[in-house]
Amino acid sequence: MSIAPLLAALAAPALVLTQAGQPDPLVIKHRPTTERLIAAALADSAGWDRIAELTDRFGHRLSGSAALEHAIDWVIDRMKADGLEQVRGEPVMVPRWVRGRESAEMVQPRYGKLPMLGLGGSIGTPPGGITAEVLVVSSFADLEANAAKARGRIVLSDVPFTTYGATVQYRGRGAIAAAKVGAVASMIRSVGPFGMRTPHTGGMGYDSATAKIPGLAITAEDAAMMHRMQRRGERIVVHLEMGAHTLPDAPSRNVVGEIVGREYPDQIVVMGGHIDSWDVGTGAMDDAGGVVIAWEAVRLMHRLGIRPRRTIRVVGWTNEENGLRGGTGYRDTHRDELAKHVLAIESDGGVFRPTGFGFTGSDAARALLRRIAPLLAPVGADSIGPQGGGADIGPIMQLGVPGMSHNVDGTRYFWYHHSEADNVDKLDPREVAMNVAAMAVMGYLVAEEGLPR
Repeated sequence: MSIAPLLAALAAPALVLTQAGQPDPLVIKHRPTTERLIAAALADSAGWDRIAELTDRFGHRLSGSAALEHAIDWVIDRMKADGLEQVRGEPVMVPRWVRGRESAEMVQPRYGKLPMLGLGGSIGTPPGGITAEVLVVSSFADLEANAAKARGRIVLSDVPFTTYGATVQYRGRGAIAAAKVGAVASMIRSVGPFGMRTPHTGGMGYDSATAKIPGLAITAEDAAMMHRMQRRGERIVVHLEMGAHTLPDAPSRNVVGEIVGREYPDQIVVMGGHIDSWDVGTGAMDDAGGVVIAWEAVRLMHRLGIRPRRTIRVVGWTNEENGLRGGTGYRDTHRDELAKHVLAIESDGGVFRPTGFGFTGSDAARALLRRIAPLLAPVGADSIGPQGGGADIGPIMQLGVPGMSHNVDGTRYFWYHHSEADNVDKLDPREVAMNVAAMAVMGYLVAEEGLPR
């Protein structure tokens, strides 16, 4: 890959001045080391290559699966070979949901196969499946207004994507709302802005006070088609078969590796992503990339002989997708040392072009981050946003650990999210290398300077 433009930017860094018109001492102090880290990260495609090997070798890595545990074994072995320290797997029990065989077919007003994915945590259909008329609704309010029509039907929530936060509620609560009005199954339009008849899965929930009904996602194209059919007054009938079921919890691990601090080894900057994925695609973007860029950042420090003052700990959290047991397990395992966790950085938004970091913490810490952020300008990651965090670091943030999200250009993220399309070909080696550089520089700077709580 060509890195000439980025190396040119390094050769002529922008001058960062204090209010007094002088270069910021922190920038001057750390520029030589951060330039070395960025140059090393951009020198090859090692980060992309490692994502490719992990995902090609093990495929998708759903919690409770043999593939996930084999992948964790492989990561542990490779981290040790890379020279990381204190490499280990920390035990966590995780839920084990199994998709089973599944299919959906439209049988009226014409026959057609419907690409579909059961939603994580769904129950299966009865033996022989479910055949029922479809009621298409455009919102929860629309469902309530048509509650009398929903009994005995399959409710389809055809809600076009606006933002993830706004639209994902139909995935999470659609089956609850449909069951309350007597529906026999819940279908949703896949949560994403773009698709080529590609369904997207993801977690769903049940209400203990409401009957459980199967939940599944169909494609945006098919949801819109059925909505048009309903507006024309056509009767829509769908047949569903789903073998989804839940087995007892299974053992898994958070995978951990470190570069131990030279002065304050008990003070920790933790960073990483989640090693598990849904059982479709290969989880390259979501979230093998998040694990690998943190791992590569520390590997580069080791290779260059850069040992920061504080420990940097890389974590591949398990079970983010359908349980968050990795995040809560990390909190419980490390509860006694959380007072000395300086910062937690999570990468779970893809490894596209980096734009910076979001931060949640004290004003004094934010002021320090803004002083050192210009050192990330050569890879475009010098923005410090108003809020940071993530699902896996959320449990320790609740106990006072400052949190940071690794931010990227998310234009294409939800095109592939939780679908068969999440494979390494969607990632650009140059952008992955830029993200390695961003994580390396941010991790190193905070490990060197610390952050006021």
